[in-house]
Amino acid sequence: MMSGTVVDSSSPTAAAPDDISGSVLELDEDEDLEVFSKDTNFMDGSSLNTSMQTSPGSMVNQYKFEEEEEQSDTKDIFVTVDNPESHVTAIETFITYRVLTKTTRSEFDSSEYEVRRRYQDFFWLKCKLEEAHPTLIVPPLPEKFVMKGMVERFNNDFIETRKKALHKFLNRIADHPILSCSEDFKVFLTAQAWELASHKKQGPGFLSRMGDTVRAVAATVRGVRNRPEEFNAIQDYVEAFSQKMTSMDKITQRIIKEQKEYLEEMKECGPIYTLWSGSEEELVEPLKMMASCLDRCCRDSEEHTQYLSSNLLPILHEYVLSTETLKAVLRRRDNIQAEFEAKNEALATKKTDSEAESKMLSLAWDSLVGKDPDEIRQQKQQKHKGEIKELKEEIDKLEDKLEWANNTLKGDWSRWQKSMRSDLKAAFTYTAEKNMEYYEKCLAVWESFLLSQRTEASEGGDRDES
Repeated sequence: MMSGTVVDSSSPTAAAPDDISGSVLELDEDEDLEVFSKDTNFMDGSSLNTSMQTSPGSMVNQYKFEEEEEQSDTKDIFVTVDNPESHVTAIETFITYRVLTKTTRSEFDSSEYEVRRRYQDFFWLKCKLEEAHPTLIVPPLPEKFVMKGMVERFNNDFIETRKKALHKFLNRIADHPILSCSEDFKVFLTAQAWELASHKKQGPGFLSRMGDTVRAVAATVRGVRNRPEEFNAIQDYVEAFSQKMTSMDKITQRIIKEQKEYLEEMKECGPIYTLWSGSEEELVEPLKMMASCLDRCCRDSEEHTQYLSSNLLPILHEYVLSTETLKAVLRRRDNIQAEFEAKNEALATKKTDSEAESKMLSLAWDSLVGKDPDEIRQQKQQKHKGEIKELKEEIDKLEDKLEWANNTLKGDWSRWQKSMRSDLKAAFTYTAEKNMEYYEKCLAVWESFLLSQRTEASEGGDRDES
């Protein structure tokens, strides 16, 4: 299926340990029939880097993410999303993107791959990663909403926005020390369209997904009683962070909208000064200079607004989406603990019922006709012992599953925080620099105008004296 030559046999070959599966997410095979972002300004440059990928072999128990991120020279997989193409069929219109992969990992059959993927393929990958690693923080995808007022179903701004967001999505996965080793990620990067379609059909069946969904809902309703304090702290942090990022995102969108409106009005102002200069002989030069200054400020304002739209806003919006991912991860962790607690309660109940039933049999043995009360008691006790043994085995498995979930979430939480703080710090610092640059340019424009008028006034005074 995937042929090629191995480039570097020293690359990490150990696959990520199979994470304990949480509730299985349901997939819609037509997820991208309406593939739109809420905001066509959600454009993303590749200015902010995430951690570098390393082999997961040393992370089975401890997940030493921070130590591995320091090894920035070990990055061995590079992914690019580009060259979008529109496809029109009798049923639907959709966009595919070229995904180019270069890698030195020995588990890949070749060093380079080129495939085409549509949005629903990216969505499938995200769901598979969440299914296999329920307590790892899978990076968010851009939303798939129809933007109100959009004239064209797939305009150039939307396509560019979606392409950059998908590029970041894949590179965040490629930089993750566990997610990048997923077999589903490898298939996504390397398989041809028909191979990917075949792989998709190998997922759990409908009844299995329904069962997992019912268990997840039941666990959510039941809730958890003794959640560790550190996860309470994480949840409180996420709630507060979500509110702040949502407010920042909305305010930034409003600022951009107001700046665009200001820019349009300023563009209308310049030509008025030019027309005015034709009817005021004594003000020709000042009016023309005003028009020129406004034109220069328009260009600077347009550049500044474009920066906010294509660099600051995408970072803020990505972390708005990330908060929803974090909340879902915490819910999945809680579901595992709720199931563990429920099994412990069932075991305690089973032991109590067994003791009570044994006493009842000993008291009522003489009422039984034709049966040996000792034999009946032994049968009942044997049955209860078997049920109790099964429950204990299930509890042991759930205890291991819960411990694994806690460790993976704590490790990835630290990793996510480090990446988030680096991203936002870089975005805010660069925004401050761009703001200073913008206002300095505008200030220089108007200072030059004032200087020219003062010089002209001084020259006029000298002429009057002479």
